Amino acid sequence: MSTLVADRSVPTVSPRPTLAETADQTVTMAWRALKKMRRNPEQWFDVTLQPLLFTAMFAYIFGGAISGSVESYLPILITGILGQTALTACMATGIQLRDDMDKGVFDRFKSLPIARIAPLAGPALADLVRYATAATLTLLTGLAMGYRPGGGVAGVLGGLAITVVAGWSLAWIFTWLGTVARSAQAVQGISMMIMFPLTFLSNAFVPVETLPGWLGAFVKVNPVSLVITAVRDLMNEGELTVHVLWALVGCALVVAVFAPLAVRSYARKM
Repeated sequence: MSTLVADRSVPTVSPRPTLAETADQTVTMAWRALKKMRRNPEQWFDVTLQPLLFTAMFAYIFGGAISGSVESYLPILITGILGQTALTACMATGIQLRDDMDKGVFDRFKSLPIARIAPLAGPALADLVRYATAATLTLLTGLAMGYRPGGGVAGVLGGLAITVVAGWSLAWIFTWLGTVARSAQAVQGISMMIMFPLTFLSNAFVPVETLPGWLGAFVKVNPVSLVITAVRDLMNEGELTVHVLWALVGCALVVAVFAPLAVRSYARKM
């Protein structure tokens, strides 16, 4: 008696991508994001026009009242605008992510044998170009208005590097929001509620010593204040202080907390 054996095809499980494959896939997603930026010039408005407007506007409105003159206020303002720009620019990461998910772009990604973090880390990597653009334009505007950083070339480059690193790390907060919010409009609304307190309740525009004690206590532990203080130490003084270390540690902690949260939330929606 012959036995008929059914030919059943057992689906094979694709192995998890290696570290090298994950890096390659992330770079591919970053290239995709850069091409989108090139075809959508409006994505550059917040990192080109906004820093220029804020720098000029705040300098001439607050300069005389806070420091006595615009020239004396520029060392405080330029470094503060750099911190504000990093936070403002990274908000777009979560908004764009949520918009792509709503349009079904990520439905295609989930059918591909790629690392789950690649579609999230790729755009974050591409946004480094936006952060660098915003920081450079802010610095050039300050130089044109009379700002002369005392830290020299090395201090300026270090301050710009801290700004870019801070923008990239904080972007993971908004990336996570993009995976949990229900719409791009919701991400934008929540992001604004986060951005304004962190920016204006910091040492970006006024010295901490001029604030009430209870408010100054919050400002001192505000992560944006840590970044701005580190940038000031590098650009204005040319000193590699403990504030630089604390800023980098803070950025690392933000990535360590929110990157896994974003990947987990994204994987659940796949």
